[in-house]
Amino acid sequence: MQVFNSIKDLTKNKNTILTLGTFDGIHPGHLKIIDKLLNSSREKGYRNLVITFYPHPRTILSADNKVKLLTTKEEKNILLEKHGVQNLLTINFNKEFAALSGEEFIYDYLVNGIGISEIVIGHDHHFGKGRSGNIDLLKKIGEKENFSVTSVDAFYINGEIVSSTKIRNALNEGNLSRANALLGRNYSFSGTVIGGDKRGRELGYPTANIKLSSQDKLLPAFGVYAVKIILEKENYTGLLSIGKRPTFYNEGDVVTEVYIFNFSREIYGEDVTIELVERLRGEEKFNSANELIDQMNKDKANGLKIFNKLNN
Repeated sequence: MQVFNSIKDLTKNKNTILTLGTFDGIHPGHLKIIDKLLNSSREKGYRNLVITFYPHPRTILSADNKVKLLTTKEEKNILLEKHGVQNLLTINFNKEFAALSGEEFIYDYLVNGIGISEIVIGHDHHFGKGRSGNIDLLKKIGEKENFSVTSVDAFYINGEIVSSTKIRNALNEGNLSRANALLGRNYSFSGTVIGGDKRGRELGYPTANIKLSSQDKLLPAFGVYAVKIILEKENYTGLLSIGKRPTFYNEGDVVTEVYIFNFSREIYGEDVTIELVERLRGEEKFNSANELIDQMNKDKANGLKIFNKLNN
């Protein structure tokens, strides 16, 4: 997949079929649009292009400038490439870009900049200043500039429309099963193993502290999770703890640490990917280290049951 960070790097080609959106999460609703794009591209032998934005538009357009991402820029690139996208343009979403009207964007970027034969877009997608760009505007300009507009209906799971916002809310609420169902896969994040205070080792549960690869990435609600760990292309299972460790500290930073079953190797400085399978419990404050150890023993037993069930 070719990745472009500026429209100036793209050669104008009228025989281009494209789509555009934030595509945070690359969930089944997004993939429905992308599949339509790829099928049309193959049938006509035209160039396919996905246009997306970074940073997330909400960080520029609203007071909610702390929005966390389901997929980082790098994760999104990997997922789109795996799905068969040939060309990706990531537009720097800043105040200047946000000031473009829907019509200005269509002409400056699509018609005169990239070249367009067809645009595939979600049925309710809006773009441009004041959300002035929509399917009706695209069709109106398409008739004049000779490009077609293909609308894709929403994607439903169990009678519910899938959206990035719903997935984000489910993760924030600790409802991992709902988030994974809407996402169409297990939620994951990546990071680098760093040194910690070795308290887990003192408790009989040596853990690897993880520094996230991107601070833009959304972590789910505090608690303990059964997880898969990908390390040097090898797969392991274990337990993930996210929280502030209230049993030992009154205040402190959020710590993300993983205990890997049947594993003793030192892995400081190595990159890992954590895939969240099931949430076991929320974060708790215990009266003593022994109480915490008892609970950790239960967590380990529950985690092993989950993976034994998945493997049978």
